[in-house]
Amino acid sequence: MTDPNILDDTTADYERLETELLAQDRDAARVSTADVDRTTAQQLASDLVDDGVVTAVANQRVLVHEPSGEAFDSIRQLVVFHRGWTAGCDANDEMS
Repeated sequence: MTDPNILDDTTADYERLETELLAQDRDAARVSTADVDRTTAQQLASDLVDDGVVTAVANQRVLVHEPSGEAFDSIRQLVVFHRGWTAGCDANDEMS
């Protein structure tokens, strides 16, 4: 005969729900790097150049992300990379 408590035990369900809710919280807190339109990318790239985070190399037609040393020929790629790089650095700081 089986123990009726085994059928009524919802611990595993609760743990799965808790895990799913924690994953949703992490996803909501992450920086979005998708859907950067051209105008926003140009404005953010200009701000990065003004702040000294990005250097424009005119003769090679690239933008160099100074903290990482990565070079980009697309403003949008640069901005998306910088957002991801910043989010990664912020996550590392939180873990320290």
